Amino acid sequence: MRKKRKRSKNIFLTAIEKVSRFLNVIAGISLTILMLLTVADVSLRAILSLGRWLLARGMLLTLGNLIIDHVRPIVGTYELVALSGAVVIGFSIPLTSWLRGHIYVDFFIFRFPPQIRNAFNIVTRCLGIFLFLMIGWNLIKYGMDLQRTGEVSLTLQIPAYPIVFGVGVCCFAQCLVLIGDFVKIRGGRYDE
Repeated sequence: MRKKRKRSKNIFLTAIEKVSRFLNVIAGISLTILMLLTVADVSLRAILSLGRWLLARGMLLTLGNLIIDHVRPIVGTYELVALSGAVVIGFSIPLTSWLRGHIYVDFFIFRFPPQIRNAFNIVTRCLGIFLFLMIGWNLIKYGMDLQRTGEVSLTLQIPAYPIVFGVGVCCFAQCLVLIGDFVKIRGGRYDE
């Protein structure tokens, strides 16, 4: 019976880790798109400035006209960067927490015996679960409201509700990560 329970814990923890890694891949793709979009927009603006400079100086008039006529900054970059930033932050939270990659002030906690440390970790995980359940629930409600009203971004007319839903789901995934911490604490593997 004990072996079966241990195996089911391992399956549960493995599933949480895989979901967190999948969400992190989405965050990484979004970060890459955000980076490439920003570099392309800045480069196009620099090329456009060069064309204006050439035209204003009367040098290489044909090249200056060609640049000004055909090179434009990417429309809606600000919106795309903001939406991608929301995806990057929201989708990376579960794996960061799973790997304990966030700022963790533990020098004070490690002075206590393991039982008190475990109790402290359980209390903070309970508070975290409550917090992320509330955030996730409110993001889902907000996403439903955005979907119902048909609210979109100003320039590109991109609906925001899929991103809000996605970040809400990531908050629920964070709750699973915190529940996984319970399993690790109970199994004595949290401080590894």
